[in-house]
Amino acid sequence: MPIKAVVFDYGMVLSEAPQPEARLELERITGLTPEEFDKRYWVDRLAYDRGDLTGLAYWEKLAVDADLKLSKEEIARLTAWDARMWTSANERMLAWHKKLKERGLKTAILSNMGDSVMERMLETFAWIEEFDVLIWSYQHRIVKPDAAIYRLLLGRLGTASEETLFLDDKQENIEGAEKLGIRGLQFSSADKLRADLVGSGLDGELPLP
Repeated sequence: MPIKAVVFDYGMVLSEAPQPEARLELERITGLTPEEFDKRYWVDRLAYDRGDLTGLAYWEKLAVDADLKLSKEEIARLTAWDARMWTSANERMLAWHKKLKERGLKTAILSNMGDSVMERMLETFAWIEEFDVLIWSYQHRIVKPDAAIYRLLLGRLGTASEETLFLDDKQENIEGAEKLGIRGLQFSSADKLRADLVGSGLDGELPLP
């Protein structure tokens, strides 16, 4: 079946790598070493993305668990810098998105995303509204690779799984989509995506990035 919709993860697909200056500021405020920061940062990230924690609650919990004596102002700054860290657009992928729309394909963003990061994105990027479907995990209390979030995606798009291509930087999320019959490609760069589209024969029906 021909591809009728292309679905993008946000982080590390539509966005570039986390902004280093924001990461450094997070480390400075917490006083954690880079290694300890990495360890602490990801412990409750899925809970945040699932909406179990707000952005403020996420950082408050991290501070308590790491025994950090941080003020409310510092917690607020951590929340803001965290959101800023993920707002660097991948211009080449955005250009490819425009090509897809010009071909008449539906497009969507399916992202594990917490509230504070999403609010910053909407303030920063007008192009988000150019996608036909937007699914942010915290709004639905489901995170990838839970099958329920892919079923929600297909229902919103109105496409069959075989007509839907999903791009994500994490292999486990690709595998979750493929279990429902969605066609998946693990993303690392626009050049690799171009090669994968050619290798899978999709260059005959999709423009290349």
